[in-house]
Amino acid sequence: MTETHVTLGQVAARAGVSKATASKVFNERADVAPETRTRVAAAADELGYVPAVRPPAPGTTQVWVVFDRLANAYSATVLDGLLAEAQIRDAIVIVNEFGNVEDNRLAPGAPAWIRQAQARGAQAFILVTNPLSDDHVAACARRGTPLIVVDPVAAAPEGVMSVGATNWMGGVQATEHLLSLGHTRLAYVGGEPTSTPANERLAGFRSAIETAGLDPNAAVVVPGTFDYDDGLGCTTLLRAADRPTAIFAASDAVALGVLEAARQVGMRVPEDLSVVGFDDTFAAHAASPQLTTVRQPLTQMGRMAMQAAVEGARDGARVSPPVQLATSLVVRGSTARPQGHTDRRIPDPL
Repeated sequence: MTETHVTLGQVAARAGVSKATASKVFNERADVAPETRTRVAAAADELGYVPAVRPPAPGTTQVWVVFDRLANAYSATVLDGLLAEAQIRDAIVIVNEFGNVEDNRLAPGAPAWIRQAQARGAQAFILVTNPLSDDHVAACARRGTPLIVVDPVAAAPEGVMSVGATNWMGGVQATEHLLSLGHTRLAYVGGEPTSTPANERLAGFRSAIETAGLDPNAAVVVPGTFDYDDGLGCTTLLRAADRPTAIFAASDAVALGVLEAARQVGMRVPEDLSVVGFDDTFAAHAASPQLTTVRQPLTQMGRMAMQAAVEGARDGARVSPPVQLATSLVVRGSTARPQGHTDRRIPDPL
């Protein structure tokens, strides 16, 4: 049975509810139990049911955006670019956060959720650091809805436009800066092992070390999830006799955690430890000392994604090659030449 022949009544029968109840689910009525809503949505997804689309307001474009997490400086900076471009292009932006729900098929950004959003008037989708699959592409292709991904965690499937930064070059830029200052004991901290951007930054880190004639395998690599706590967990590393004198953090959030870890063990930044972040969010300016970091143009990435979403919705979705915007190193106060670090062990606090 093809999706064009599936009726609301068939969805209701599959879910074991009345047609009226199924209608309430697709019209976002509040008087439906959550478990019933989940059952109806799952039945619609299994059958390939596509509800009628609500027409958008004349002259506007409804763009639905899904962030992996909103409560961080990275997301706030990308969102700033998205909203700025949306205002220029008369787009309505509906922001969601990928969350934990009982049925992951209905989580924001999931293919079934995309179909529901289309029924509510979504004309384009932007997913920020969210995983993608061919099912996402198929869900959007049913109605020719543009799908754009910002900083994809893996290679974007065919049919999806991706907007990112030159992560490998950013890793090279950060590491060459530390090497030029005289650091030879380096660490890379906080990168998500399953993240393509994180692995590209790590590859750039190792490439720069090898180009300098050092052993890239001797560098310490501490995996993480791009979070503050990843950096904060470096206290044991910083107390070691052969501790690194410089850390390249996979994100500004990780770098801020490293700064706090250094403070807790009695180290001075940059006198005892140099730290480089990645992103150049507003948090990098607020750090003490201000953070040397690799700037990826997050605001521009958001603007470009919104531009592609609106133009695709108005002129017809079209396949575009991946876009990688250039990174640049911003040198501030968290890096310096190594001083008095050679064999000194940082003692445990009393």
